[in-house]
Amino acid sequence: MAKRNGPTRHIFVTGGVVSSLGKGLTAASLAFLLKRRGYRVKMQKLDPYLNVDPGTMSPYQHGEVYVTVDGAETDLDLGHYERFTDEPCNRNSNYTSGSIYRAVISREREGGYLGKTVQVIPHITDEIKAAIRSLDGDDVDIAITEIGGTVGDIESQPFLEAIRQYRHEIGRQNGLYIHLTLVPFIKAAGELKTKPSQQSVGILRSIGIFPDILVCRCEHPMAEEHKAKLALFCDVDRNKVIEEKDVEHSIYEVPVELARQDVDVFILELLNLHVNALNMDDWKTMVNTLLHPQNGTVEIAVVGKYISLKDAYKSIYEALTHGGIANSAHVKVRMVESEEIEKTGAESLLKGASAILVPGGFGDRGIEGKIQAIGYARTHRIPFFGICLGMQCATIEFARNVCGLGDANSTEFNAATGAPVIDMMVEQKKVTDKGGTMRLGAYPCTVTAGTRAQQAYGKADIMERHRHRYEFNNRYREQMAKQGLVFSGVCPGRDLVEIVELKDHPWFLACQFHPEFQSTPLQAHPLFREFVAAALKCRGKGEKREVKKG
Repeated sequence: MAKRNGPTRHIFVTGGVVSSLGKGLTAASLAFLLKRRGYRVKMQKLDPYLNVDPGTMSPYQHGEVYVTVDGAETDLDLGHYERFTDEPCNRNSNYTSGSIYRAVISREREGGYLGKTVQVIPHITDEIKAAIRSLDGDDVDIAITEIGGTVGDIESQPFLEAIRQYRHEIGRQNGLYIHLTLVPFIKAAGELKTKPSQQSVGILRSIGIFPDILVCRCEHPMAEEHKAKLALFCDVDRNKVIEEKDVEHSIYEVPVELARQDVDVFILELLNLHVNALNMDDWKTMVNTLLHPQNGTVEIAVVGKYISLKDAYKSIYEALTHGGIANSAHVKVRMVESEEIEKTGAESLLKGASAILVPGGFGDRGIEGKIQAIGYARTHRIPFFGICLGMQCATIEFARNVCGLGDANSTEFNAATGAPVIDMMVEQKKVTDKGGTMRLGAYPCTVTAGTRAQQAYGKADIMERHRHRYEFNNRYREQMAKQGLVFSGVCPGRDLVEIVELKDHPWFLACQFHPEFQSTPLQAHPLFREFVAAALKCRGKGEKREVKKG
């Protein structure tokens, strides 16, 4: 690592014109490059919405909830941060307006302001600055803070004012602003337009924030005249107007494209830090494998409840991509709504898939479709991977169709079931609040020797991240074990079932935890790596298998 030179430097990333431009990906790519230049980097996102965290938000509203090692329910962009930098995020990596206001109001109720009138400035902005400052430390050279939302939004104003103040306090040499904006292509005119970006920067300048670097998202290459115009009217150095054209194949190409334009070099120079050599050969090799796989394409069906919103399973899809990279194969995802299976049956929607994955979720909608999909995978001997709710559905299917417990269910879906093979965790039964009260974060698991899980991990003791209230009911463990269900992973001390699998099956494994949160493009999670490998072995055989009754 580079020698520490002065205080922690801060980079603030804002977005303009429209939302969903990819601030998280851009920030993560910059963090990757700075880390590969030898600097210790931490990341953070500040979200303007009033929810305390996204834990109680619908996936259709927010996308997936990303869980950190210490059990924080956070924005999905933190998944990008971890996948690109291989640096763990924590509770200090995501703050919302809700969490900021809650802290201020709680302090006011406790008398912490000594009778003062509590206001947005300075009290809310001071709390935001304290959140930013939480990244500082002797082990952090550069902190990157992404501001959620779009410049001009009412709810973003306190955050923008806070970062204006923060840079003033730490000095220009210790902080910089990067503005990500859109340069749209107007088809009717046949040209790119810079005016929206000029206006976005104008809003920032009106509140005292002057971008040091402008990153321009675009569908078509920018001409020199576009860059010159933006430099002139946004008062940004010409070489610091960066083109971020849509990548053709994968988000993992973004750091390569940014490095080609020396963005990381400009950042280090602006922060008065030494420009060390950039080492990203392994990343380029990974991207090359991703773009030119030697083992062709394998199709995997993902049967979920929130398929219509791709971001609802963002980490799942990325982890499948990582599993493909590890096997030098392209993973094609067949997205299947579980409710459609309930209408048409599993055969019509899953026939021909080389493997089936059932991810997590909440509520009883679409559950029977998931159970049918799992039964199809089990009886047709198609590789199957169940995650969280997917594991719970797998045990329900096995209990019903192999153990003869026709009424088997989860008490989440049927409180009166006569065979509650999945039940609420004991400590959860007294919980009334919904937000941040599940079993969250990393917990240990002991893996049984000789199982598929142990073969994948290559060790007995693992740590995985959780997000659930319900668990396998150990009252049914012996009965199901006698019928061939292998309980291959258990939480030590509490005897909670974490992994189940089948021996007499090409690859059938389900886990209560979320392995997708620990997968990276350079190091695929062992379970995803082996799942994709199993899918490759079964590729092209899905339509030829005979159904075997359980």
